[in-house]
Amino acid sequence: MKTVFTTCPLCEATCGLELTVEGDRITKVRGDREDEFSKGFLCPKGASLGTLDADPDRLRAPMVKRDGEFHEVTWDEAFRHIDERLKDFPDRNAVAMYLGNPVAHSLAGGLYAGPLRKALGSRNLFTASTVDQMPKHVQVGHVFGSIFSIPVPDIDRTDFMLVLGADPFSSNGSLWTVPDAPGRFRDLQKRGGRFVVVDPRRSRTAAAADQHVVIRPGTDVFLLLALIHELFAQDLVNLRDLADHVTDHEVIRSHVEAFGPEAVEERTGVDAGTIRSLAAQLAAAERAVVYGRIGTTTVEFGTVASWAVDTLNVLTGNLDRPGGAMWPLPAHNRRGSGSGKGFEVGRWHSRVKGHPEVMGEFPAVTMVDEIETPGEGQVRALFTIGGNPALSLPNSARVHAALSSLDFMVSVDPYLNETTRHADVILPTPPPSRRDHYDIAFLNHSVRNYVKYSRAVIPLEEGRVDETDIFFRLATIFSGLGPAADLDAIAAFQLADLKKKAGADFEPEGETREERLLDLKLRIGAYGLSLKQVLDHPHGIDLGPLTPRLPEILRTPSGKVELTPRPIVDDLPRVRAALETSETEMVLVGRRHLRTNNSWMHNVPALVKGKPLCTLLVNPGDAGRLGLRDGGSAQVTSRVGEVEVLVEVTADIAPGVVSLPHGWGHDQPGTRLTVASEHAGVNVNLLTDDLRIDPLSGTAVLNGTRVRVVPA
Repeated sequence: MKTVFTTCPLCEATCGLELTVEGDRITKVRGDREDEFSKGFLCPKGASLGTLDADPDRLRAPMVKRDGEFHEVTWDEAFRHIDERLKDFPDRNAVAMYLGNPVAHSLAGGLYAGPLRKALGSRNLFTASTVDQMPKHVQVGHVFGSIFSIPVPDIDRTDFMLVLGADPFSSNGSLWTVPDAPGRFRDLQKRGGRFVVVDPRRSRTAAAADQHVVIRPGTDVFLLLALIHELFAQDLVNLRDLADHVTDHEVIRSHVEAFGPEAVEERTGVDAGTIRSLAAQLAAAERAVVYGRIGTTTVEFGTVASWAVDTLNVLTGNLDRPGGAMWPLPAHNRRGSGSGKGFEVGRWHSRVKGHPEVMGEFPAVTMVDEIETPGEGQVRALFTIGGNPALSLPNSARVHAALSSLDFMVSVDPYLNETTRHADVILPTPPPSRRDHYDIAFLNHSVRNYVKYSRAVIPLEEGRVDETDIFFRLATIFSGLGPAADLDAIAAFQLADLKKKAGADFEPEGETREERLLDLKLRIGAYGLSLKQVLDHPHGIDLGPLTPRLPEILRTPSGKVELTPRPIVDDLPRVRAALETSETEMVLVGRRHLRTNNSWMHNVPALVKGKPLCTLLVNPGDAGRLGLRDGGSAQVTSRVGEVEVLVEVTADIAPGVVSLPHGWGHDQPGTRLTVASEHAGVNVNLLTDDLRIDPLSGTAVLNGTRVRVVPA
């Protein structure tokens, strides 16, 4: 028996864990009280790591489908089979790739997902970003010049925080690495600060807030623009130290003229007095910050709403300021020059619907179009890496049909689930305990500068293949080097090339190819740390609070915050036109629960036991009007589908709104998810509409789906 320390890989909070390991099993999980970042915080997901790690349904060998049945094969057989089948697709645009959220939670994904995409050589790339956060990437790309320059709330030093479309008490933060979010919000209140939550549902975060503002789903953009309007109308704009770093802020006054509080109150359901009060509170606070998340991105105007969030932070002087919205500086990143070539979209367009490329990918909702539509370049083969698009994408019935029609499909995934059941080959990744861990992605969103690296706590079993090797082997196959290429030689060549480009005059150290690459990144990074130094601190290294980074964070041609980018300004008339429309139908929104993370966690008994989590929340007034009862069933119908679901009547949801959680629907034949299938729930994306997107980012509209609800 031994005690080891690692980082939880199950959400964005990156909490430190203290594990008791006996042989090849984790027998106890505690929060690491000495962790420099999370200070012992532990949520139910992290506590279940041992059970998840040892899940008997996890695949332990590659699977190849023959005559409709899966059979275990050796890794060499699996890779040879993929190599041979890919020869049937000489047009690489006929081969698509879909990357899911789990890729961002692994070191291999952080280091090698980009090269893997490049090696495939196809324009048909899709990711979970366009059913999640892409509007934020697009907005910060236009305004700050880089898709990665996403500022985060400096909650530990703020006096006032406005939260829209987010439930950090349940999500543990999103595009915001913030362990123990509930504790940090309570600390904000203890020091005399306040936070306000805007949400159609009384979420866990809203219930703890100083004020809960109920809003009509999908209308956050109107509220945000009205707040900007009020800053100008009440002469509350104060750039403070930002004046020399911002362009055209006064121009915004004319762009928001039509969005006064009285103009938006009927559409949003938020009265004009509340809007004026929120604007005044933002402006009056010594240190304030606005934070918007998935409820503001997976909507029709997600990019404009994301822009409005950062515009409010700029106009109140709270961008790049302690207690406001600030940029972390991860140890693996280098400091910038303060200018660059900026951001563009549309370098190429999708074959069927002409969607512009954004960040090298197309909207996930158009993947089905590319599979279904005959013609040159039709997608006939697909690689899914860590994603579950059969549950994650809108109009899921259509997605299932499209996946089943493919000529060849490969999935990198540890489970036989709703998506991988369609695959011809499944390549299972090792469980978390057998993988090294470093958060390439999430340290870019950290509420405090911090670094930690954890080696695998249990050795990889004989015959298993590490996730990095899976990525490398697929890349060599894509590149035409074949399934037997010398991976170490290729990795050494790549490392030497990166050293040359970085001007490094040292030999990176580490036991594995990914450790040597990470050591290089750390040593040329902002703090000049080595991997060995980080390893010498098993509880992590606190690199201090966030510090101002303007102008060096910018990559815009002007070297300034370009606050009125043409694509966003040009979309404002569309927002204005939508303000004039009325919304009288019932609308559907999603929700998050502390015990789940998309579709990942439903095969862990402790996380699905007790009261059902997949229920339709209905307001008591709506229930009485529609003839629904608590514990009964409802039939919910949208333009694209219909589901029958358990009803939960509660005053926690606004009238005219119903809510279903995301990631359920584990009732598909051919899966191997014993626990999840016993708690199947229903797939909300059987109802979401694949024709509704935010055109600036290609992101699906998952919140605010128009539905009809009747007793089942």
